[in-house]
Amino acid sequence: MILQIEFTLKARPRGFHLITREVLEHLPPLPGTGLLHLLIKHTSCALSINENADPDVRGDMARIFDRLVRENEPYYNHVLEGADDMPAHAKSTLCGVELTVPVTKGRLNLGTWQGIYLCEFRDYGGPRRIVATLTGE
Repeated sequence: MILQIEFTLKARPRGFHLITREVLEHLPPLPGTGLLHLLIKHTSCALSINENADPDVRGDMARIFDRLVRENEPYYNHVLEGADDMPAHAKSTLCGVELTVPVTKGRLNLGTWQGIYLCEFRDYGGPRRIVATLTGE
């Protein structure tokens, strides 16, 4: 079985947002065994797997990324879309725009403390499109 679904995540402010539940709400029942591949169709946000329990981790991740890639650097040329735009592109490259998660016994086979993040790097990125490809038996 191969199934592909495209859906839209609700708009969120800049930050790291746990979206595991929202992703699953857009999918049919998962196969017994397989893979879920997710691609976010944007260049100023990313997907990641990280801590799903303590919200402090999400805040700390946002602060780390904002210190790693700062706004308003004098060497940026791509500045017409706002101070957060070029840094958002760089952060997206650092994190990546796709994930693959194993599916086992009809569930995402994530670790106990793992969840899927939307890493929103724009102040107002808007709704984000995801392509989910589900393979399995």
